[in-house]
Amino acid sequence: MKTRSSRPALVLAALVAAFPAGAYEVHDSHFHLTNYVQQGTDIRDFLEIMGDKVGRVALFGIPLQQAWSYENSGDFAPTYYLQTDAPLYYYSFTDAWIASAYLSLGKKDRARFDPMITGFNPADMYAVDHIRRVLQVFPGVFTGIGEFTIHKEFVSSKVAGDVASLTDPALDRIFAFAGEAGLIVLIHNDIDMPFAAEGASPVYLRQMKELLLRHPRTTVIWAHAGMGRVVHPVQSEAGAAPAERPRNQAGLVEKLLEDPALGHLYFDISWSEVAKYIVATPESLQRAAHVINRFPDRILFGTDEVAPADQATYLRVYEQYGPLWPLLTAEAREKVRKGNYERLFDAARKKVRAWEEANVSKVAR
Repeated sequence: MKTRSSRPALVLAALVAAFPAGAYEVHDSHFHLTNYVQQGTDIRDFLEIMGDKVGRVALFGIPLQQAWSYENSGDFAPTYYLQTDAPLYYYSFTDAWIASAYLSLGKKDRARFDPMITGFNPADMYAVDHIRRVLQVFPGVFTGIGEFTIHKEFVSSKVAGDVASLTDPALDRIFAFAGEAGLIVLIHNDIDMPFAAEGASPVYLRQMKELLLRHPRTTVIWAHAGMGRVVHPVQSEAGAAPAERPRNQAGLVEKLLEDPALGHLYFDISWSEVAKYIVATPESLQRAAHVINRFPDRILFGTDEVAPADQATYLRVYEQYGPLWPLLTAEAREKVRKGNYERLFDAARKKVRAWEEANVSKVAR
């Protein structure tokens, strides 16, 4: 007789057996199926777009809905946050939408996706109850939470309600529950303010590190290595030797990865803006390759694409990183493109299924 405790492991083993991961070139740790007005690509069409290139995808929508204010933009319906001054608000139905899309697939296709919970307000002490409720209503579906945002250029100030903060106890509740349930956390937090003065310490670095230190049991992926569209890589002094570049972005990432108390921290190199900075010069490529080769277990590739219409659009960030891949060791290249995804998300699947087995009633199942 199969015991209750063995069931999650058996389910995970069946999913892994149904999915030939080695047959694909890359996995995607950061993908939005829908956009800022909750429109997107049909999941079956997206499977066609993934094709034989992309094996597995961390799947989520966007937790924020862009309001259409007629007084602001008239008949023009904005689909992106930069197209209007109207506010953004949290859209919790995105989680049910993603779960429904995932559940519409057969078992073999489901094995290629790791849905993530995003429809919560990180400044709300009740946010953790939303996350717990999603697991209870959709057991067997979700692997993590995110991408959700604390500090993001031009976005944070547009969100209706309280301003999210790295020091908010509501965020601590979220991180603590994620650690308890085994959920991966994918967080967007710019390392600095937009257009920061050269030479100043990154505004949010200390707060982010303190948050991570408070939650050593929680697996965290810091999206975009802390960069943004106008939150540029932190620069070192011109002409400084590598050993004298403590404030260079690669140096900051490297220092965080060196910290034995932050072994639960990972970075993704998703988004075309991040790729732009990394491949900008031979020096920037060498700096990035050095850090990745030194810490091959701690970096994941992601696209950060939003509802792409075709494979060329979907894979543009992967192709943008073309100059980087040859600079990585064979081990690092394999881990960044696939191995780290499989290790982290497989472990999270197992832990979350075990938490559900112990905490979700048979009625909910």
